[in-house]
Amino acid sequence: MNITASTVSLTVDDVAASSDFFVSHFGYSQVMAADGFASLAREDAAVDLVLLQRGTKVLPADQRDQRAAGLIVAFTVTGIAEHEARLVAAGAPITMPLREEPWGERLFQVTDPNGVVVQLVEWTAPADA
Repeated sequence: MNITASTVSLTVDDVAASSDFFVSHFGYSQVMAADGFASLAREDAAVDLVLLQRGTKVLPADQRDQRAAGLIVAFTVTGIAEHEARLVAAGAPITMPLREEPWGERLFQVTDPNGVVVQLVEWTAPADA
């Protein structure tokens, strides 16, 4: 198998709100859009995103009323403190402030208007290393 790209598909109530959030705060570009649908991409190693409106007939009947919940879209970055400051200044809702775990993970979370949790992570040397 040769995987040429990775995409996460998220079912949300307001496609435009999530699309605007990822475009404004995370540098995504909208590459395709239609009623109840948006496809977002970046030029780097970030995963592509597809946003589908909840209830869309494109989804199998047993999936139509589900929404993105219980998952975290995580991006590994450098300069995490600067990203947190940038997002705070932009008014993005920080739902878990920057913290550092003893195993060397620095992280914080923001949540988009549809409840999609986005976590930024930066790896450092563990405290006991």
